[in-house]
Amino acid sequence: MQMPKNDKPIASLSVDLDNQWSYMKTHGDRGWDSFPSYLDLVVPRILGLLEELDLAVTFFIVGQDAAMRKNHEALHAIAAAGHEIGNHSFHHDPWIHLSPQGAIEDELALAEEHIERVTGGRPVGFRGPGYSVSPASLGALRSRGYVYDASTLPTFLGPLARAYYFRNAALSDEEREQRRTLFGSFADGFRPIRPYRWGFEAGSSGGGLIEIPVTTMPFLRLPFHFSYLEHIASISPFLALTYFRVALDLCLIAGIGPSLLLHPLDFLGGDDVDALAFFPAMGLPSEAKIRIVREALFSLAIRYRVTTVKGHALSTIQSSETRPVERSFGTGRAA
Repeated sequence: MQMPKNDKPIASLSVDLDNQWSYMKTHGDRGWDSFPSYLDLVVPRILGLLEELDLAVTFFIVGQDAAMRKNHEALHAIAAAGHEIGNHSFHHDPWIHLSPQGAIEDELALAEEHIERVTGGRPVGFRGPGYSVSPASLGALRSRGYVYDASTLPTFLGPLARAYYFRNAALSDEEREQRRTLFGSFADGFRPIRPYRWGFEAGSSGGGLIEIPVTTMPFLRLPFHFSYLEHIASISPFLALTYFRVALDLCLIAGIGPSLLLHPLDFLGGDDVDALAFFPAMGLPSEAKIRIVREALFSLAIRYRVTTVKGHALSTIQSSETRPVERSFGTGRAA
């Protein structure tokens, strides 16, 4: 299937390549530290669909996976297919924002070392696990020469998503405290949904770094990346695709180029990974999930010119619309 290639506004697409062990770790499940992996199964599915639709996207890779030989073939295939490689931390700890800047710099450097060894490229973009972001992480990214961060999810629904995720998790009080900001806070709903440049006060960390938020629905700030879409599809595929198309049309009306997000579980059903049955929409078979993703991506490409997150960031830098929005961490109020 050839995607439309006309002159259109820009949008970006990325894949957070979270592995089975990382979901289990965050959920507090035993056995995560044996690092079970589904990358050999899911990466060919993702690459096959992207090739079919003629899309180049960004894969945010976890350094721990790149450090393990069993994942090298799958990760090398991503780079060989021409996709951008981003950094998704080494240990995939959604509480990385609690660390000081020096520790985060070490985490970034370790992930970079292994990712570059396997893929041949050093990342220039980062997404924090669990949408983790802090002044320390922004400072670490700027210190290491990153072009962009893509860690913010401007929605009011973060606490609700966190409650759903942990309703049957076996976590200690200490572990729950670590994860207390997973998926963000209610205040994140006030963050900008347009790309912007972090504009910290002189002498503080983060200035000059481009932020590419994971786009939420204009005006309502409801998420519409693919994990949410497939949760709706478990009720009605028609409703899910209608919801997605309405969100895209609202982005067009508001003049926003969306940056959308895929996860491996958008291509895997409970029949593939029964250990992750707690995750939303895992009752859908993989074929149904892939069908939803294919239809949604086609709808995206009809309306937008789809590129990598790096491409989105560079376009933002070149645009006259680029401006400092946030004068201090967490104060943005732009649309």
